[in-house]
Amino acid sequence: MHQDLFESPDYFQIDELLTEEHKMIRASVRQWIKTEISPVIDGYCQRAEFPSQIIKALGSLGCFGPTIPVGSGGGGLDYIAYGLMMQELERGDSGIRSTASVQGSLVMHPIYTFGSTAQKERFLPKLATGEMMGCFGLTEPDFGSNPAGMLTYFDDDGDHILLNGAKMWISNAPFADIALVWARDPEGKIRGVIVERGMEGFSTPETKDKWSLRASATGELVMDNVRIPKTNILPDAKGLKAPLSCLSSARYGIAWGAIGAAMDCYDTALRYAKERVQFNRPIGGFQLIQKKLAEMITEITKAQLMNWRLGVLRNEGKATAEQISMAKRNSCETAVHIAREARQILGAMGISGEYPIMRHMMNLESVITYEGTHEVHLLITGMDITGLNAFS
Repeated sequence: MHQDLFESPDYFQIDELLTEEHKMIRASVRQWIKTEISPVIDGYCQRAEFPSQIIKALGSLGCFGPTIPVGSGGGGLDYIAYGLMMQELERGDSGIRSTASVQGSLVMHPIYTFGSTAQKERFLPKLATGEMMGCFGLTEPDFGSNPAGMLTYFDDDGDHILLNGAKMWISNAPFADIALVWARDPEGKIRGVIVERGMEGFSTPETKDKWSLRASATGELVMDNVRIPKTNILPDAKGLKAPLSCLSSARYGIAWGAIGAAMDCYDTALRYAKERVQFNRPIGGFQLIQKKLAEMITEITKAQLMNWRLGVLRNEGKATAEQISMAKRNSCETAVHIAREARQILGAMGISGEYPIMRHMMNLESVITYEGTHEVHLLITGMDITGLNAFS
């Protein structure tokens, strides 16, 4: 069974920028990862099985909707605390962070922001504890990076609507109790609809044979004339800006989370380089290995500072979607590169389940794509600095 010896890198003493509450929250999640996730996660990944026992624990840790006000069932924490939670969860595994990120940013956030009082009272407290789980349906088989082209729609049916369409690559779908599905209304406007498991015509087939996020449950959402009460429509979500704002919230968590995976790869490679002896000395004493490690800690430190500053701006209500986009892209690119370099330091052992690097590497290939691909985020930044739209 894997023993988690992780020590967090902090080359620029960024901990001095954190409050005692931030450090306590981080420590509690880190300890849970060390004792409950690290010893077993590789087995779940090898079996392509989601560790369902983590759901209630994530709720107890406050990882579901931590920035939602306490009165609505959330933790009432700031965005730096939220970022640190996501960093520690993804340090354990991207799939664990994804489960929490979807629940908080893509299900609880839109219900809290765009939902009715009745919807908030009915769903948020149960979502916060993990008694109820949710998923977010935006991506369609033919429309990933272009959600404006969505085909899912609903027709009016008196006090109800009839929902038809399909979504794919949906985290948490196979076990979710509710799905927040984005669809076009009879006027063609994009609306958010809460679909509940058990409604006739609604199914969530699981996506099999993944090489990435193997310990995360992924599926489709299939809606075939699903009859849903109009009270399940989010009243204040009209147009594409609503789901895109949810993606900004999720991307913020990914910016922190991906660096958690990078930190784990770096720590593993550093420890291995000090212990692995070749040519009568530790390989960490060779110049090329030191070059790799020095570049890793440099990029991690830069990303840590970017994420911290973004958290400050988010707490002050000043963070833009474009800034969040840049941080997500930077963290993912950094993490993917560090995972690959760390694997090379470990040589053949880098592909072994005895070490977490190959698992992180495979997971990050999904993380760099979902919630906006690497290329799309570059174009978002490009449009922001030039004022010219390259998407059309």
